[in-house]
Amino acid sequence: MTTTPSQAPEHGTLSYEQSGVNYDLIDPLKVAAQRAAAATGIHLAAHGFSEVTASRGESAYVVDVGPFYLASIVECLGSKALVADEMHRLTGKSYYDAIAQDTIAMAINDLITVGATPLVVQAYWAAGGSDWFADAQRAQALVAGWKHACDRCGVAWGGGETPALAGIVESGRIDLAASCTGLINPKERLSVGDRLAPGDAIVLLASSGIHANGLSLARKLVERLPQGYLTPIEPGVSELTYGDALLAPTVLYSPVTEALYRAGVTPHYCANITGHGWRKLLRHPALHTYRIHTVPDVPPVLSFMQRHARQDDREAYSTLNMGAGFALFVPADQAERTVATALEQGVRAWVAGHVETGPKRLLIEPLGIEFGDDALQLR
Repeated sequence: MTTTPSQAPEHGTLSYEQSGVNYDLIDPLKVAAQRAAAATGIHLAAHGFSEVTASRGESAYVVDVGPFYLASIVECLGSKALVADEMHRLTGKSYYDAIAQDTIAMAINDLITVGATPLVVQAYWAAGGSDWFADAQRAQALVAGWKHACDRCGVAWGGGETPALAGIVESGRIDLAASCTGLINPKERLSVGDRLAPGDAIVLLASSGIHANGLSLARKLVERLPQGYLTPIEPGVSELTYGDALLAPTVLYSPVTEALYRAGVTPHYCANITGHGWRKLLRHPALHTYRIHTVPDVPPVLSFMQRHARQDDREAYSTLNMGAGFALFVPADQAERTVATALEQGVRAWVAGHVETGPKRLLIEPLGIEFGDDALQLR
């Protein structure tokens, strides 16, 4: 599974930090914000509600409103739209239908980690000027892609905001984000890790490629490619270019989690594998060892990135999804049913490992990688 780095002597390892993203600087702010936010939960009592304290630090926030739980999340796309813009310049093709799905997936795939059924999505499309919306092909692709993703997930598109932010957003660019609200009903569907235990199986769901995390690294890597985004990623195998491969839309996983509920499977915990790569498997604060015995084939675009960025496996798996976009921690006797249910929804899945008693660490045995408790500090 290990890929061989490029032999070009002029290029050393290209890390995520070198591409402009340093989680050692970002994560402390997240922790500080969480601590300040936690002190505001008492305000819910004035309305007769209360927060689910265990959802603090999870991918979505949960409020107990009586007969059911209410979950909410807001997420931005990040810099993937910059790749779409450059590929449009090079090919004349609009990729904003896929970009719309990426944006919604960033929110919905986080929301479902707590057991929620997505209910309403709101859009935030902030352009660098009103002229962005004058490109009818691009604007309509964004609208059509947004609606298609909502239809796929069975959510209502409630509305949104389309500000023109000259001086804040660069001219000719757009900053995309989505918020999502969902219900956890019945309450037994709540998944915040309180039932996570040794013996649980780890089922991984396949990604479609880079998804929408790691794009800063992907864009920086273009500087090393003589043909830039038009570089074939598998010469002699296919004509798929680096840019087209990067723009494969993110998988929407809510159809899988909804199907699992109908099949009688309630995950003990879930993790959306986004920023921090496979370290996200360590997200829950409980002290468990997560042992991985089976890893997926790495999507060609991610193998290409690892090779040209000259990253070893540890660096790659700590940054990119490497073929696994979502993790489900389920009772061992429900693991195969989970895999089959995902396949019925068109998403490849496999039993990748299990949870066991031991210090908090992730062991990816086929690659000889170990991440300890200090590998992910989000709380």
